Amino acid sequence: MPLAEKISLTAAFIFLMTGLLTGIWKYAAMTASPKATAPRYVDIAHRSSLMYSFAALVLATFARYSIYPGWLNTLAAVAALSFFAFAISTYIVHGLLQDTSNQMRKPHRLGKTTLPPWVIHGFMGLLIVAEVGGALVLGSGGLIAIW
Repeated sequence: MPLAEKISLTAAFIFLMTGLLTGIWKYAAMTASPKATAPRYVDIAHRSSLMYSFAALVLATFARYSIYPGWLNTLAAVAALSFFAFAISTYIVHGLLQDTSNQMRKPHRLGKTTLPPWVIHGFMGLLIVAEVGGALVLGSGGLIAIW
């Protein structure tokens, strides 16, 4: 089994478990809330973890078939999956801190700290390159192989 596929399957399991555990957190928050709602970023962490677990399975499948060299597939998988993990982690932190209901709203808050806009926009730019680039490499390598 290619390393990129192993990494992707491992990430799928970690993201799935994170989704299940944040689901417990979401449920507990909902039962404790007078409005029966969880904090926004607890909900987002829960749903995004589950969605990223399935995205990791898609990347694993593409990695299995990709015609590109193993090192390139591994780099692509690690890039995309790392930013999936960074995004989930950010949502969990915001859920724990309950510091914002919209991380893109200015001023950008992280706990009691205000982050400069270049940090947020720089992170988002890197995220776009890593996630789209990683998926593009693995997806195109897999599709070229099967067609």
